[in-house]
Amino acid sequence: MATTYDFPSDLLAGQEELHQVRAELSALLKRLPWSVEPLDGFSDDNGWRMVERPASPGWSADEQAEVEKLRQRERELAVFVSTHRYWSQITGPDQVNARSELKRAHEAPARETSPEDA
Repeated sequence: MATTYDFPSDLLAGQEELHQVRAELSALLKRLPWSVEPLDGFSDDNGWRMVERPASPGWSADEQAEVEKLRQRERELAVFVSTHRYWSQITGPDQVNARSELKRAHEAPARETSPEDA
């Protein structure tokens, strides 16, 4: 049976916000042009695979500020979660397992079905 951990609420909240910030940053970066600065497109087939990029209009000042804001918050949360006082209570392999469990703590546990539910 897997060990269960009694994570403090502030650690759980920090990890949850870290997941949200990372998802928001990832979605934003996927929407933005490939280059921060305006650049011409290119095609390069001299490597082991063909690489093509269309011309990039670059990012606006607002887009750059939004990315920086999210990256800064991501760093703050990563430091908060990784240096939380809770980790001093656990050592060795248990700490590795607990950190892995914390990353999945926001996921809803699968509901077991009973014969009556079928």
